Amino acid sequence: MPDYFNLDALLTDEERLVQQTVKEFVDREVIPIIEHHARDGTFPLHLVKPMADLGLFGITLPQEYGCAGLNNVCYGLAMQELERGDSGIRSFASVQSSLVMYPIYTYGSEDHRRKWLPRLASGDAIGCFGLTEPDYGSNPGGMVTNAKKTDGGFLLNGAKMWITNGTLADIAVVWAKLDGVVRGFLVEKGMKGFSAPEMKGKHSLRASVTSELVFQDVELPEENVLPGIEGLKGPLSCLTQARYGISWGVIGSAMACYDSSLNYAQSRIQFDRPIAGFQLTQEKLVYMLTEITKAQFLCWRLAHLKDEGTMLPQQVSLAKRNNCEIALNIARMSREIHGANGILDEYPIMRHSANLESVKTYEGTHEMHTLILGQDITGIQAFT
Repeated sequence: MPDYFNLDALLTDEERLVQQTVKEFVDREVIPIIEHHARDGTFPLHLVKPMADLGLFGITLPQEYGCAGLNNVCYGLAMQELERGDSGIRSFASVQSSLVMYPIYTYGSEDHRRKWLPRLASGDAIGCFGLTEPDYGSNPGGMVTNAKKTDGGFLLNGAKMWITNGTLADIAVVWAKLDGVVRGFLVEKGMKGFSAPEMKGKHSLRASVTSELVFQDVELPEENVLPGIEGLKGPLSCLTQARYGISWGVIGSAMACYDSSLNYAQSRIQFDRPIAGFQLTQEKLVYMLTEITKAQFLCWRLAHLKDEGTMLPQQVSLAKRNNCEIALNIARMSREIHGANGILDEYPIMRHSANLESVKTYEGTHEMHTLILGQDITGIQAFT
């Protein structure tokens, strides 16, 4: 894997150990089987417990809840290595950690934490995050899913869409309006009126479960509301956590494409020499290496800001926007280097490329992150 500026020298022993451990797991358990699952449109559910055993769920949360209690460099490196295998594998871990365990830890009651975090950390429970709706993606404040107060609880109605892990989930963190104010609710599998049909027909993230969530007069007890937050700040803070993981993750996809391209270019003979000896091929490889290197240091610095508690959401937007863009560019260049062979699943190129089309869009589109940054640097809001 490329490390052209020796970022490894800036890592602690613990951070190196996390990266190497997850790298070996991906090489051994993910890469040999992922093309089969992508082809069949199935998620390798058997990997959940081994991932949990490595401490990959809620990796930065306290050990008292069964989590690893590691820093954000460790979290980022783990996401990078998982996505080097496949975006769907990293998405599973990101959702479990950033979009389910994080809000339960940050905004839930102590009873919520004790009940759910150890189960989610161990892989005994799977979670999902319900924010996006069929008609409201980039504008989550327009959501129509709503909760009404009843004697002893709430009545939940509405629908969510594009929900990773939804069909598999034992617990859903669902955002809905209560008296016009966005609140977080915990909806448990098996509750009457709650269903989570899987969405089919995807050409991207095929080794990941994507679902709808449907709520038809779902009765929630009083204790299933997250007490620690009101308004959009709650779900948006969760998205910041997820975007952070994505910023690291897509570097892994780019690395996989670069490594495959370099190996292919050095072994593919045309006009009596390897195509790595041609100027246009070298230009592509140099672009890949340069952008991967820049992305690595961008994320490394972002991780330290996050650990210091000074990271800004706009900085995460910059990293997510940049790294998704360059990873997708690298995947496309990689397909060009592989020529016709690049469309075969003997190589990971088309799978990563198709996945990255989704990753560039979810957790905030490229355009929305552009406007978030534009507002921050000009002081003028342009997206309403």
